[in-house]
Amino acid sequence: MNKRKIEFYVGLFVIIGLLCTGYLFAVLGEINFMRDKRYPLHAFFTSVSGLKTGARVEMAGVEIGVVSNVSIDKERLLAKIDFRIDKNIELSEDIIASVKTSGIIGQKYIDILPGGSDIILEPGEEILLTESSLDIESLVRKFIFNKDNK
Repeated sequence: MNKRKIEFYVGLFVIIGLLCTGYLFAVLGEINFMRDKRYPLHAFFTSVSGLKTGARVEMAGVEIGVVSNVSIDKERLLAKIDFRIDKNIELSEDIIASVKTSGIIGQKYIDILPGGSDIILEPGEEILLTESSLDIESLVRKFIFNKDNK
């Protein structure tokens, strides 16, 4: 009888350990077992240097989504950014998407400036108005070389 009791507790311990491991995989891997609470949008930029998959998408300083993919569009030869925006946020067709930096040399993120149009973007549509990231090295280089020419 004592051996059966030990086997029961060992089995229970193994099952609890497997459940905890599965939970950690789901949480750390950001696996959604329920329906996704975000909808896709995309935009094209001339430069997105430093922007990575998983970066924040913000509006008025509040995170409203995440960058799901950063790639090159072979037809336009521009950077294509795919977003996932919270379903409870409706974005109008005239919003402006900008690549910004947190602090002076911080992480890059997408900042959304709201528009005033009554036409709402549908899932999968394109954000037409974009502003690329500011390249500080280019600005410093222009300042130094223009200063010498004067």
